[in-house]
Amino acid sequence: MTNRGKGALLLVALMGAAVLLVAATSSAKTAAVPSWCGPKQIKLGLTDGFGGNSWRLVTTASARDEAKKCPSVTSLSYADGQGNTQKAISDIQGMVAKGVNALVVFPDAGKAILPALRSSYSQGVVTVPYRVTPGGTAGKDYNVFIDTNFSKAGELWGKWIRRVLPNGGNVLMLSGPKGNSQGVDENTGLHRILDPSRKYTFIGEQPFEVTNWDPALTQKVLSADIAKYPKIDVIVSDFGPSLVGALPEFTKSGRKIPALATSDGNVLGCFWKKSHAANPTFKLFTVSTQNDHARLAIDWAVALATGGKKPATTHFPAPAFEDSTTGKPHPVECYPNLPGDIYLSAELSPQVQAKLVKK
Repeated sequence: MTNRGKGALLLVALMGAAVLLVAATSSAKTAAVPSWCGPKQIKLGLTDGFGGNSWRLVTTASARDEAKKCPSVTSLSYADGQGNTQKAISDIQGMVAKGVNALVVFPDAGKAILPALRSSYSQGVVTVPYRVTPGGTAGKDYNVFIDTNFSKAGELWGKWIRRVLPNGGNVLMLSGPKGNSQGVDENTGLHRILDPSRKYTFIGEQPFEVTNWDPALTQKVLSADIAKYPKIDVIVSDFGPSLVGALPEFTKSGRKIPALATSDGNVLGCFWKKSHAANPTFKLFTVSTQNDHARLAIDWAVALATGGKKPATTHFPAPAFEDSTTGKPHPVECYPNLPGDIYLSAELSPQVQAKLVKK
């Protein structure tokens, strides 16, 4: 064969390889687009009633990460209500005025947010509240509510408490704003498991001590409870990392750190690992902090607005995460060289979260 013939064959082979490479790349891109991402292009909005702690920062980043999976989402706008109900309402109204096609809302203020959701929905914006119930009815006041079974977390805590404190004891529970549905439901699940034995006494404000999920306020409230109650056998909290600042008060007053039934966080896991040698009876159980709840809300909003496939469920799970007594489903985890305010149960890697919270 002549050199020209060999060159022609080589050219054909290279062109064929190029075609295969383009086809493979195109196929990979197509396969990477999730089923909930439809063809219609949209502008997406995301609002928080309160965005001022690391949990919200990671949760918002998780929502952004999820939205990026869909090329039909041309933009994502975010607003932080800063704990002000009127601002949170104005943020929703502002998103609608800006022309978003879909809106995901963390309605911290509960039913006070309902009129704004209803207005958004009535103007044709796909409106998806999640996590904290705003009241109202799906299909009438908003498209769909993406919930989680908070009472299940309470039941998991209760079953663990019953196992590690079989003879009963004093239970102190902390949650967020007064009357928030998350804390109320968790408390209901906790009582459902513990009350039948009649061995457990709930102390502190009922149904829970109010902390607004703010670490500074949590430290203040818990420090006051430590001084007020000489016997605390277990602390239950739905924002575990916020406990760490006050827990040394137990050892300062010559008391053992009680059992903790709570949610995960790097600072909490590292505190347990650091403290356990000197406090061998210190027991810790966590459920997932559920930063990825926002992902399911994003999936639903994008699916409804772009014409994608609806997710199979509107319920986000509340699984157990760490148990210092059994190591199941995970032993207590700690990344000592990374920031404390990251959440190891989240889909975002610890390293990615670290970059977020350092900004």
